[in-house]
Formats: sequence, structure tokens, C-alpha cells
Amino acid sequence: MTSAPPEISQSLPAARFLDRKSPPHIATLVALTGLAALSLNIFLPSLPAMADWFGAEYRLLQLSVSAYLGVNALIQIVIGPISDRFGRRQVLLWSLAIFLVATAGTLLTANVWVFLLCRMVQAAIATGLVLGRAVIRDMVPADEAASMIGYVTMGMAVVPMIGPLIGGALDEVFGWQASFVLLLALGLVVFWLVWADLGETAIGPKMRFSDQVRQYPELLASPRFWGYCLAAAFASGVFFSFLGGAPYVGSEIYGLSPGWLGFYFGAPSIGYMVGNYLAGRYTTRIGIDRMVLSGTLITTIGISMLLLLSMAGLVGANLFFGLVAAVGVGNGVALPGANAGMLSVRPNLAGTASGLGGAIMIGGGAALSVMAGWAASRSDTATPLVFIMFVSSVASVLAILLVIRRARRLGL
Repeated sequence: MTSAPPEISQSLPAARFLDRKSPPHIATLVALTGLAALSLNIFLPSLPAMADWFGAEYRLLQLSVSAYLGVNALIQIVIGPISDRFGRRQVLLWSLAIFLVATAGTLLTANVWVFLLCRMVQAAIATGLVLGRAVIRDMVPADEAASMIGYVTMGMAVVPMIGPLIGGALDEVFGWQASFVLLLALGLVVFWLVWADLGETAIGPKMRFSDQVRQYPELLASPRFWGYCLAAAFASGVFFSFLGGAPYVGSEIYGLSPGWLGFYFGAPSIGYMVGNYLAGRYTTRIGIDRMVLSGTLITTIGISMLLLLSMAGLVGANLFFGLVAAVGVGNGVALPGANAGMLSVRPNLAGTASGLGGAIMIGGGAALSVMAGWAASRSDTATPLVFIMFVSSVASVLAILLVIRRARRLGL
């Protein structure tokens, strides 16, 4: 999300755990990014119960997902340059403090609108996702950075898999507030860990946000950049649509308890880990574009089967969540290549491309999440939700096909 670290970043001292004068231990970065990932989905099995508690419609509470994603998209654009100017450590500590205040607010209010406002402010924790990678790039050369980011990404894949399971179990025993109590407790731990362990790593020349903005037109004029962005946005949009509508479908249509709903929510995350493995093993052989195409086709085939079965009235909870696992596999295969493609279009603008691409992907996901939540809550079947997922998936296939066509014209 930021400019590439200067060569002098390699003069940083070796990491010493719980020494804030040295770079952080990788465990600190895993905890930081894991908390950011957990805050997105731990409470999803509780959405119907939260709607009852606040006396509001489900589609209004669903904004706690889509509005959060919208703020996340804005953070994707601005937080890198802010941290370039003021430093990673200071920005991370302030972001964690804001997250803690907002989390406390979700527990203290009985007003649904105040809750939603606090939920939007909670998106400050997304800074951990962005700057966790930036800190790694500051610490080590590019070849080592790829390995370290891989470890952090594995943590981000596991946390969303177990988050809804934990949230569902907490809901059944203590009520929906327990998930936010856990986020508050973990936030305090991570704040202390960052304060005690994460020394400043951004020691090179500063890059102002205005300088980065001046580079946007060159990227936005590139059809291949847009193709990769749209492929990533629509591929991930299938998953964000699932996040928006599946809590209602699972609880209200299939009658799942919060605990079981949390269990079923692990299906896409398991699939994502499988897809990541396939991408790591075969991308160098097949190539980025063909790998992205393969991933989008996997998702489209799985969702097509689900749509046909749903229209025929043959889908229950097991089949619905089982076939949605194809979304995870497809995204795991497609997204690494799509993200790498964004950065490769203009290598000299990799930081800018990463920020813009991330904002487009998350912003599009927020819009699809709202649409899916609205559609799901107005039907007594899963078909409207699955149809939105199907359309988004087909759009991802078309986007990467346009990239392939453009690359052939350019002789790439």
C-alpha cells in the first residue's frame, strides 16, 4: 500500500522480542493481522439475534458488514502514505486505540445507529492488515519478505475459518455481546504487544499522499490494470455477497443455531487454504493469467451447480455451504495472481496500484454485501443470494478474459 522500502531499510537491527527499539517479531505481526481478520466475521452468526435485540430489520444490521468494508476500502488508499509520513508504530498504536474505543462503544450502546457508527469506526483495525505487510517490506529484502508475508497470510486464512465458530459458540452461551467482549480483550493484548515489541521500521525518505495521487492517472488509463482489478473485485465479491446474505439464509431459512452457523461458515476458509496451496504449487508452471482464469472458473462452476439446485428446491444447509466451499477454492487460486497482476502492469507504481486495487476490491465487496443482505432478507429461499454470487462470478471470468485478450494484442 506504500512505496517500496528504500535500501537502507536493511540496516535495521535484528528483531528482538518485546524490545520496542528493534523491528517486531513475526508473532506480533500475525497477532495484529489476525485481530483485523477476526473483527470482520466473528459476530456473523449473531446477526439475526442482534437484529432482534436492537429491534431492527436484518438488512439494517447487515450494514455492520458492508459499512465496515466501505471504511476499510478508504483506509486501503490513505493509510500507507500516512504511515510513510508519520511512521508505522505511531499509526498502528493510534489505530488500535481507536479500535478499542469503538469496540467498547458497540457494547455500551442500545441504539442500533450508534452501534453501526461504532462498527464503522472499528474498521480502523484494518490498518493492521495494510501496515503488517509494509513493516515486513521495511525489515527484509524482497525475497525474504515474500516468505514472511506467507506466514502472516496463513494466519489470516485460519482466523476467518475459526472466527464464526467461536462467535457462534459464544452467542449460544453468553449472547451476541460476548464476541465484542472477546474483540475488546484481544485488542488490549495486541495493543500492549505492538507497544512493547514493534519498533519503528519506516526509516527511509517520506512519500506524501499528494505525490501518490499524482500517479493515479497513469494506472487508471491501463486496461490491463482495470482487468486485473475487476477480476479480483468480482471474484472476492462472490465471497462478500456470501458474508452479506448467508447469516440470514442459515438462521432464518435453514434454521441453524448460531453455533452450527459458525461451524458452516468455515467452509469457504477451508477452501481458500486449499486454493492458496494450488496457487503456490502451479502458478509458476501455468502463468498468472491462466491461474486467475482457472480460479474464477472453479468458483463459477460451483456456484452454477448451487444455483440450479436451489432453483429446483433441492438445497439444504449441507449442500448450500458445501458448494460454497468452491468459492474459497476459486478465490484461493485466483486472487494471488490477480493481485500480482495489478502490481505488474506498472512495476514503478506498485505501491499505488496496491492501494487503488485494494480499495476497488473492498469497495466493490461492500456494495455487493449490501445487495446480497437486502436480497436474502426478502426471500424464503437462498436463490436470490446465489444468483448475485453467480453474476459476480461470471463477471470475474469475463474480466480476466479481457486481460488475456489485451495481453495477446500487446504480444505479452
